[in-house]
Amino acid sequence: MDLLRIIADGVEPLPGDDNLTERIIQIINVVVGVLGIIAVIVIIIGGVNYMTSTGDPGKVKKAKDTILYGVIGLVICALAFAIVNFVIINILGNGS
Repeated sequence: MDLLRIIADGVEPLPGDDNLTERIIQIINVVVGVLGIIAVIVIIIGGVNYMTSTGDPGKVKKAKDTILYGVIGLVICALAFAIVNFVIINILGNGS
């Protein structure tokens, strides 16, 4: 982490760089938000499939897998949001 800070400190910011950083953050937040909504929809679809599986072991397994993959996707979206915002704000110097 110290190496990244040294590299980031050695880079001169471009004029209007704060505006660019804010736009990048907004774009990434929108993309991660949309992916999070898709993950929630996948979880809902898995739940509906589970409720309508009528006890068929194949359908139940497929529905549980769908729910699991939706939850994993949601966790990845949350982590991506946190990591990207941390890197942009702290490493690139906006948080000083």
